[in-house]
Amino acid sequence: MKQKYVIVYEDNHLIVVNKEPGVLVQGDKTGDVPLLDLVKNYIKKKYDKPGDVFLGTVHRLDRPVSGLVVFARTSKALERMNEIFRKRQVQKTYWAVVGRKPREEKGRLTHFLLKDEATNTVKAYDYEVPRSQKAELTYRLLGKVNDHYLLEVNPITGRPHQIRVQLASMGCPIRGDIKYGFPRPNQDSSINLHARRLYFIHPVKKEPVICKAGVPNNSFWEEFITLDPEDYKDKNLDFIY
Repeated sequence: MKQKYVIVYEDNHLIVVNKEPGVLVQGDKTGDVPLLDLVKNYIKKKYDKPGDVFLGTVHRLDRPVSGLVVFARTSKALERMNEIFRKRQVQKTYWAVVGRKPREEKGRLTHFLLKDEATNTVKAYDYEVPRSQKAELTYRLLGKVNDHYLLEVNPITGRPHQIRVQLASMGCPIRGDIKYGFPRPNQDSSINLHARRLYFIHPVKKEPVICKAGVPNNSFWEEFITLDPEDYKDKNLDFIY
């Protein structure tokens, strides 16, 4: 059976995993086993814990998206990580593969997003509308492989479907994302959006934590690894939104 996640970072307070596309983070009406339960089972077995295992979900990724997900192993760590994310004291970097080159090679996008709960889709407006939420991100073009372009995306806000709908709004829907305008689905129902890197100050140890997720194990994604600038080690780590 294909491994559904890989542990990237683990201590007594936090566990960060790199999830495969197609894996739910938390349970929903499908009844499929979510990542939360898979990681709970891992902790229960590894540490031989009796009874229920506490594990708090700090944030989520959409089911077809791959990459880094943070869980808290204690209620104190969960409360503090929620505050870190709420105050945007975390640097999130995504990779997105698109089929069209953006007009500008780097830029900042600002939209007002309105979610339709009935269809689970989000619409982006250039102006504020009732019940909308402001969404901001920056992006830059890392390069091209065959007919596709790799973008590095840094969301400043954390809205549902934000990267998907904002990139689509500039004419660059993510490969496989038929919900937001890409013409064809991926065979495995994934989309080529990957939570590549996270940087934050540990909520208990007060030390910098930098996590980086390898791309999904398939030949298409692996072609893009050569475009990795590798400058995450040196650049911008003093910068938190």
